[in-house]
Amino acid sequence: MNDRHHHDHSHGHAHGHDSGNGNGHTRPRGHSHPRGLASRLRHLLTPHSHETADKLDSALESSARGMRALWVSLAVLGTTALAQAVVVVLTGSVALLGDTVHNAADALTALPLGVAFVLGRRAATRRFTYGYGRAEDLAGIVIVLTIAASGAFAAWAAVGRLLDPHPVRHLPVVAAAALIGFAGNEWVARHRIRVGREIGSAALIADGLHARTDGFTSLAVLVGAGGAALGWQLADPLVGLAITAAILLVLRDAAREVFRRVMDAVDPELVDRAERALREVEGVCDVGELRMRWMGHRLRAEVAVVVDGDATVRRAHDIAVEAEHALLHAVPKLTAALVHADPAPTPGEPDPHRTLAHHAAA
Repeated sequence: MNDRHHHDHSHGHAHGHDSGNGNGHTRPRGHSHPRGLASRLRHLLTPHSHETADKLDSALESSARGMRALWVSLAVLGTTALAQAVVVVLTGSVALLGDTVHNAADALTALPLGVAFVLGRRAATRRFTYGYGRAEDLAGIVIVLTIAASGAFAAWAAVGRLLDPHPVRHLPVVAAAALIGFAGNEWVARHRIRVGREIGSAALIADGLHARTDGFTSLAVLVGAGGAALGWQLADPLVGLAITAAILLVLRDAAREVFRRVMDAVDPELVDRAERALREVEGVCDVGELRMRWMGHRLRAEVAVVVDGDATVRRAHDIAVEAEHALLHAVPKLTAALVHADPAPTPGEPDPHRTLAHHAAA
């Protein structure tokens, strides 16, 4: 007996804490998650639901928070880059030019991310059956390319100044602009990384790491201004090259994070947490194949659980409901799970999946 349960679209019933549920099915008596008395009290007193509409509201709220973080970042970094650009024109500092371009590029990365968050709010269709959450991963690729382009420009400007040195004017103003750049970028970095982690957005976290590196490159401009003040004319372009190296480091980290997300990588700890939660569900004899993937800043899961081979279809369904319920509580950012119930094997019984064996081999 096989039972597939997935109530993200087709079921849409809330989980109460009595013996029945919203679709008239008898619930298993032992509600296994959460277990402790304190956890049970919090579970009872805290309003929660797993209705499809509630999941959608949560996802929309995540996207709205991401959008707010982007617009705030765009305003702060745009103002910072504009102030630095004025100083570049006045002083001719190539190190500050590289920092300014990088800040401007960082501000502009809010645009593809904003488009991705808007697309992610759209409902799934018969063509895009998982929705549009993947647009966020595409935005992450655009961000990586933007970081690479800004690094190439910074390198080009620094090498050009090394080949054709020019004195930097108004060094105190350059130093002030560098401090402004650091302050603006560090604030934006903290804001983006915090919101990105809270909503589970790899692209927003990558953008925050990008801004943090920009802050340190701004401090490097300050070092370059100090060197120029001491009469070392090459300090400014050398700092420009150091900024390029810093950009390459953040490019590596951001590219790795985005690559993992595009390749459906998840933190193994999330898989371990999901398996532990499933094994605590009454009626689950074992946990089979478990797969998880990010769709934008939301997680989806597919899992096979082993149940008593003599269980009725209704009982297997109830176990699947409890299994999904446990997953939704145990795994942060999980919004949907497909639970497949397999009968426990008995001696001499043929494999219930034997008809699929040749497909698996292929």
